[in-house]
Amino acid sequence: MKKEILDNQIKPLNLTKSYQMFDEAKQVTPGGALGIRKPEKAVFGEYPVFFEKANGMHVVDVDGNNYIDYQCGWGPIVLSFVDEEVNNAVIDRIKKGFCFSVVQGEKLKLEKKLKEIIPCCEKSIITKTGSDAVTIALRLARAYTGKNKVASWGYHGWHDWCTYERFNDKSVPKNISDLTVIIPWGDLEGTERLLSNDKDIAAIIITPIFHELFKTVEGSTEYLQGLRKLADKYKVILVFDEIRTGFRMAMGGAQEYYGVTPDIGCFGKAMANGYAISALCGKNEIMDAAGKVAISSTFFPNTLEIVATLKTIEIMQRDHVMEVIREKGAYLKKKCDEITSKYKNVKAFYGTESGLSCFPLILFKEQDKLEEKREYFFTYLIRKGILLHPSHHGYIAFKHTKKDLDYTLEVIDEALNFLDKKYA
Repeated sequence: MKKEILDNQIKPLNLTKSYQMFDEAKQVTPGGALGIRKPEKAVFGEYPVFFEKANGMHVVDVDGNNYIDYQCGWGPIVLSFVDEEVNNAVIDRIKKGFCFSVVQGEKLKLEKKLKEIIPCCEKSIITKTGSDAVTIALRLARAYTGKNKVASWGYHGWHDWCTYERFNDKSVPKNISDLTVIIPWGDLEGTERLLSNDKDIAAIIITPIFHELFKTVEGSTEYLQGLRKLADKYKVILVFDEIRTGFRMAMGGAQEYYGVTPDIGCFGKAMANGYAISALCGKNEIMDAAGKVAISSTFFPNTLEIVATLKTIEIMQRDHVMEVIREKGAYLKKKCDEITSKYKNVKAFYGTESGLSCFPLILFKEQDKLEEKREYFFTYLIRKGILLHPSHHGYIAFKHTKKDLDYTLEVIDEALNFLDKKYA
């Protein structure tokens, strides 16, 4: 991409401090950043590396640039970056103490609340990260069934059982990676062949919406219902990884939205509006297999995150947050569809996970110079203060304002107009 062509259209951001700090970071942590936070995963030199502060759904980087943020901390921010009600509840708990040798009453209160709102939840285990929750879920499935293997589709974190195929992680011993079998999303026939031929499958774990980057597939209630029937037929545990979908598609996640109840559901990200917590919820007899499984963490019962979750759930229910998010997403998609339909030389569209508009991502249909077009497009957006990541879908939050959405649509229109003229 020849950035000078774009420079004539829109001035580059000043990111001097961000990249100076990145150079310093490379001296003290591997690569300066890990995973999706690597600046190379965006447009290197155009996206900030360090943020300083936030207000509402706006973030400010260390160079003072202000952005409307649709990454939401990669999903946890469901209300806003600084929610006073949530933070004040946490501050009140801090004053009383929050890390003890036994649990506090708030934990029991949260467990009762999860049972109330999540369809599959008869019992729950409070954990810290999404990787914690899904890994414990599979240990429970193995302990309950006496089987060893897992049939999996989707991103499920970074633990040994799920990283080899997706990341070609050479640190994982082959005898561990061989216990995980990848099943294509939507392929019920292939899944049944696997289950009928391999009697050592303990669990099927999937993300209940399709979210491979640059591909969109309509959500299928029939597919999830089919998996439920196969799991029952072959006596395997059905696990929904709801780390992204929980507390965002619906209070009870995709299982509530689609009306298909798994044996275990794993929740995280948006549970506590940014505080580090997750949970696995499931049926009594399966969850009780925890007595055969090593589950221990000093920090799982810490009360701050639990208090934040209780307050976040209270706000979500009181202010109908799920409905508001869906309405805002639908508005953004409708207007974006109108914009993208105007242009003939660049075929862009509003890509959504399973047709859900609350997970925004702009995709391009054509393959000719695809990477170049994407780089121009997302560079234009970030220079105009719109933080949508080129390598990950975004999120709509409760406090994204109509002004935020309308400005975003204006910039998307400008960026596509630029591309349409350039590739005429």
